[in-house]
Amino acid sequence: MIRLKNLMIRKHTGAWLGVAGALLMGCANASAQTAAAAATPAPPPETKAWVTTAAASLALTRGNSENFLVTLSLDTKRKWEKQDVGLGISGGYGDSTVNDAYSKNTQFLQGYGQYNHLFTDRFYAGLRLDGQYDGIAGVDYRFKVTPLAGYRFIKNDKMTLALEAGPSAVFEHLQGQTATTYAAARFAQTFEYKIAVGTKVWETVSYIPQIDDWVGNYLVNLEVGIDTAIAKGWSLRVVFQDMYASRPATGKKDNDMRLLAGVSYKF
Repeated sequence: MIRLKNLMIRKHTGAWLGVAGALLMGCANASAQTAAAAATPAPPPETKAWVTTAAASLALTRGNSENFLVTLSLDTKRKWEKQDVGLGISGGYGDSTVNDAYSKNTQFLQGYGQYNHLFTDRFYAGLRLDGQYDGIAGVDYRFKVTPLAGYRFIKNDKMTLALEAGPSAVFEHLQGQTATTYAAARFAQTFEYKIAVGTKVWETVSYIPQIDDWVGNYLVNLEVGIDTAIAKGWSLRVVFQDMYASRPATGKKDNDMRLLAGVSYKF
């Protein structure tokens, strides 16, 4: 009986040792696989598709006065691991009739394109092109070509803040004046903040002075906006724009402001 009991104890002990050994081998293999996975560098982020936003605003009145205003804009952006591109175009037309007197009060077309190459997560260099026509402000054309350097002082999931600077060549023709070309500098700041899911505010400002006449000839462009989602892809937005030219076209004012309210669709 004693010998049988000892044999049973040894049998069970051997079984438990076998189970323990198997568990230890499994843990060792799992640890080795985890270490190998940690040592393997993560694959680069996938290239994101183009993100495009189309926006429109419309104002219409009838009665003692008749007013019509429509603005359209289209912006698209794409980011890669070391580059990003932004393109945009916008235009507007408006007229009014009071006591059978007809006049145009809005007539503009403008666009931009910018390419950035990222040297680090925050520092980048690039090239920006701007074009503008404004029949009411007397701008037959104004083109700006700007190589630039920029730095993102804040960059996270909720907020971005960037500053840019670079030399700029300005080509313009104002009504009542001869066409001119001059060297300028461009300083710009962009800010975006996501207040909540589906709601964001943004602000951009640029200052472009002529190199040899900083005080006498310069341009300042400001935009402030808010966009809040109302359905999948659809948003309501309000945008304020202020465009200042220290030397406007002959007979024109130096400041133009717009307040636009409308809808946008992202796809």
